[in-house]
Amino acid sequence: MIGKMANRHGLIAGATGTGKTVSLQVVAESFCQAGVPCFMADMKGDLSGISQTGTMNKFIEKRCAEFGIKNPVFSGCPTQFFDVYGEQGHPMRTTISEMGPQMLSRILELNETQSGILNIIFKIADDQGLLLIDTKDLRLMLDYVAKHSKEYTTTYGNITAQSIGAIQRALFTLDSEGGDKFFGEPSFNIFDLIQTKEGKGMMNVLAADKLMSNPKIYSSFLLWLLSELYTQLPEVGDLPLPKFIFFFDEAHTLFEGTSKSLVDKIEQVVRLIRSKGVGVYFITQNPTDIPDNILGQLGNRIQHALRAFTPNDQKDVIAAARTFRPNPKFKTEDAITQLGTGEALVSFLDENGTPTMVEKAKMLFPLSSIGAITPQQRDAIIRGSRIYGTYEHAIDRESAYEQLTAKNEADERKTEAAKQQEEMAKEQAQRQKEEAQRQKEYEQQQREMERRYRTTTSSPRRSAQSPWEKAIGSAASSIGRNLGNQIIRSILGSIFKK
Repeated sequence: MIGKMANRHGLIAGATGTGKTVSLQVVAESFCQAGVPCFMADMKGDLSGISQTGTMNKFIEKRCAEFGIKNPVFSGCPTQFFDVYGEQGHPMRTTISEMGPQMLSRILELNETQSGILNIIFKIADDQGLLLIDTKDLRLMLDYVAKHSKEYTTTYGNITAQSIGAIQRALFTLDSEGGDKFFGEPSFNIFDLIQTKEGKGMMNVLAADKLMSNPKIYSSFLLWLLSELYTQLPEVGDLPLPKFIFFFDEAHTLFEGTSKSLVDKIEQVVRLIRSKGVGVYFITQNPTDIPDNILGQLGNRIQHALRAFTPNDQKDVIAAARTFRPNPKFKTEDAITQLGTGEALVSFLDENGTPTMVEKAKMLFPLSSIGAITPQQRDAIIRGSRIYGTYEHAIDRESAYEQLTAKNEADERKTEAAKQQEEMAKEQAQRQKEEAQRQKEYEQQQREMERRYRTTTSSPRRSAQSPWEKAIGSAASSIGRNLGNQIIRSILGSIFKK
């Protein structure tokens, strides 16, 4: 299997407890020894043992006797541990923008209408140069668009408050499940996975025990990694050895509840990524977990036992058997139910890319340790990694949250200034109104005084006088006449004397 056809993808399937994890470890070790780096998710911590040198046990002794192996050379693989939550390995983050609205809609479990609104939000952010890095960026962007929805309806389409509210609630749930750690910077560089050490391929092990409590985040995150590999790696065709092998454990989570458009996207990535020198191996319980269009691209197969307890189980066994090229020596569907632990039906692509006939096989034992390592061993490997310190500390640079906060504050200041100006204008208008009222009252008083004056001065003389008034008037007249005559005589007498 280790050759130019290894990038044609593969499948490791079988019921729980039939040996899938050990087979995955054996296959990954084979790539490691050939210098091909791998990525794999570790659901229970069992795969962490790939970093340590294996030891002899009864199972290995039995296998050595069966295969004629006398002195197996045990060795571990160069390993890097990763953890989305940063607890059991180097943190792996991505930004909201890098994840994109399609995969983010799947994580948030949005309906078609809400997904359309999220696409509009991303478009508005792009058009305005607003960086969506973490969930607080997206939350504030949603709030901003909701407040200005009337401005965007004509250009981008109808934006309802109900859809915005539904997305906000889904984001809140995502944050409570660790989304605030998952989205951020520094964003993970996929080329840190494609490394070798002393000629061996680096084993990149993702701690997924906690991540699997939310299968949507788990599958969407791995799909994002796969998309990043497809986007960033150059075209190379069929190399003598693949550049990278991607193991997708619990693959059924990738397709459960997934829209047809996203399944089509996955199919496209799986089909085209092999030209980038990347092989994708799906690990699941039953081949029927994988859509037919994708299953048809998985030319390298390792099928462990399946159980047929119910009619549906029997249908699954028959369906799994039909995915193999028949071998006239045995009936495939019978063989699947009769396999023991560590046994499998295998079929790989030949040099021409044609699937070989299915064969029964016993899986070799891994040369590295089987089972989980101690926290102390894990911590030593993490601290000794060449990328230690690169992703350990989160960065919160200026993005949509800071830009929109500044814009909101500026708008608030502008609104407050306008409000103050309006109040001042109202106060001034009130003062002018009061002044006009006082002026009006003053003018009314003036007119009233003038009216009274005119009334007084234009009144007719009384026609009748009392006897007393007549007597006084007559006396005054007489006195006046006598006084006047005396003065005249005095003046004339003086003149004549002279």
